Amino acid sequence: MTEHQGNITEQREKVLKMMDDKNKLETEIRMLQSVLEQNGVGMDDPLVDNQGFPRNDIDVYRVRHARHSIICLRNDLKVVMKSIEEGLHLVHAATNGVGTADFNLNNSNNVNDVNTEPIARIKAVLSDSPAFISGLQADDLVIEFGSVNSNNFKALEDISRVVQHSINSTVHLIIQRGHSRLPLQLCPKQWSGRGLLGCTILPVENIER
Repeated sequence: MTEHQGNITEQREKVLKMMDDKNKLETEIRMLQSVLEQNGVGMDDPLVDNQGFPRNDIDVYRVRHARHSIICLRNDLKVVMKSIEEGLHLVHAATNGVGTADFNLNNSNNVNDVNTEPIARIKAVLSDSPAFISGLQADDLVIEFGSVNSNNFKALEDISRVVQHSINSTVHLIIQRGHSRLPLQLCPKQWSGRGLLGCTILPVENIER
């Protein structure tokens, strides 16, 4: 193995480690979100009654602790996501797109060996939503959504069917953000807001090219 190949391998391992950290953070966030769901509150609902006393219908201490922890973990997640994006870019640049066939993340398809045409664009992502927790951001281009990609995509209903058949299950996504591609894991489910994702998805014809 040459020094260059060794550096590529080392960088790949770093990215895989960061992906593992990302998954752990997302799991912790989901566990804390369940505390809020059990108490019937979100991140911004008041914890005091009309007279200013702590609400007696919820576990105020657990809710406060969960909210604080979620905020901290989300900040950590943003840092990790940024590092993953930079790491993937470095790996792709170092290999010039060659020799990456064995670089699998989240058991998803190789992010550098997939269909290149986007099928949709994320317009908006609501705070606290499943889409937000997954790491999706506004203006992300969707390359793959579960089994749907440019080879079989016909309409947004294709994505909707994947969502409906994947409630409370993990859907693997590949998105393009700027010049980088990222594998994400999205879990469609009921949450405090509308819909199962908490994001707006535009069809491919609405993507500005």
